Amino acid sequence: MTIALITLNQASLITARKITAQFPHARIYGLANRTQAPDIAYTDFGETVRELFQAGVPIIGFCAAGILIRTLAPLLSNKWQEPPVLAVAEDGSAVVPLLGGLKGSNQLARQIANILEVNAAITTTGEIRFQTALLAPPPNYQLVNPEDAKDFLADLLAGASIKLIGTAPWLTESKIPFLASDQASDLVIEITNLETPLSEFNPSSKQLIYRYYPELTEAKPGKLVIVGTGPGDLAWMSPEVKTALLSATDWVGYKTYLNLVESLRLPQINRHESDNRVELDRAEMALDLAATGKSVAVVSSGDPGIFAMAAAVFEVLEQRAKPEWEGIELEVCPGISAFQAAGALVGAPMGHDFCVISLSDILKPWETIAQRITAAAQADFVIAFYNPVSSQRTWQLETAKEILLRYRPPETPGSLGRNLGRPGQTVIIQTLETLDVSQVDMRTVVIMGSSQTKLIQHNSRQWVYTPRFYPDSVSELS
Repeated sequence: MTIALITLNQASLITARKITAQFPHARIYGLANRTQAPDIAYTDFGETVRELFQAGVPIIGFCAAGILIRTLAPLLSNKWQEPPVLAVAEDGSAVVPLLGGLKGSNQLARQIANILEVNAAITTTGEIRFQTALLAPPPNYQLVNPEDAKDFLADLLAGASIKLIGTAPWLTESKIPFLASDQASDLVIEITNLETPLSEFNPSSKQLIYRYYPELTEAKPGKLVIVGTGPGDLAWMSPEVKTALLSATDWVGYKTYLNLVESLRLPQINRHESDNRVELDRAEMALDLAATGKSVAVVSSGDPGIFAMAAAVFEVLEQRAKPEWEGIELEVCPGISAFQAAGALVGAPMGHDFCVISLSDILKPWETIAQRITAAAQADFVIAFYNPVSSQRTWQLETAKEILLRYRPPETPGSLGRNLGRPGQTVIIQTLETLDVSQVDMRTVVIMGSSQTKLIQHNSRQWVYTPRFYPDSVSELS
């Protein structure tokens, strides 16, 4: 079972290690600067716990029960969907199931308590008395009519007679006092095959029916979520994206971008990596996976809708359509784009109208790119240049610089942001005239200001910003 062990200090992390010895797929989350060498370091307890809970991951919090309750209270709405949540004392002396009784919380608590050699604090009356969980059946059983369960259990606990129709070892081995099949009863549990139509049943108003699934049903189309993880630093990733990643069965993406989020990948999540220039094939593979019932996350850095995988997925949907893709649920989760991160690190260069232009001529001719640079220069937009230089394309940025110099002053402020949010991050402020192309590569975003962009000093450092207002005299620029 994959579970998240949330530790707040080194003492609780040591206790958590005892559990991971029996649960090899469990991951220990440790509070940064308070724990040593956790599987995943975190800085915000509430955000981390809520993201895992929303992703359906079982949670064991090594903290007071009240902390977990207050953290998750705003999210509690449907007990049938809540994953197990347990509170464990940091020294392992107490194990308390709090939420997720219908998803096996009590069973998990007993397993954890057995590892720690203590008793689980089970308070569910039905489980204590009957030694089974009628609302949380084992695999291959499904409760058909949960709306009747409350009254059914209340009558059972009050002493109503009950009998079992069908075969279910997990029930006959429990402490439920079943009557003989030929005796009259107030309550009935009926085990039925999947093919038996519900219309053939004649359930009483308080009958609890379990339906047995003897084999897996036919796979149905799944879900495809295209996520933007931001420039690189996990702190720039949205909670929505983290939840989508943790909820997925499969990740698909360029290997460099997958590496940026590898620390978040749970053991049961399959990773499918590829090279950078096979976007359409990558999108097709992701759609094929989703068509088999998988929950697939297509991973882009930055924002997936800006020169990234969202457009590739929709291109494939249009150009390579397959019937089995029809039922796939699609979603796009935005992220912080590189130009936004670079702009924030130098100030506010996009404070007024701006545009974003890719200098790559792989998918469009250079003539079109040059025309767009000229139009943006004439309109006096702040411009963010993506894909500015590569080993095969070394002259495009220099040509773009020459075009801009025809329309705006040489001293126009600009900036270079390289490896944003990653090791080796550098941010350099340069003017249009001093823009050094040799300092630029494919991991760099170049921002060039408009005629109104300013360079100011504050606290011994330079900042770049473009005022929100625009003087009338600028309209006279040719």
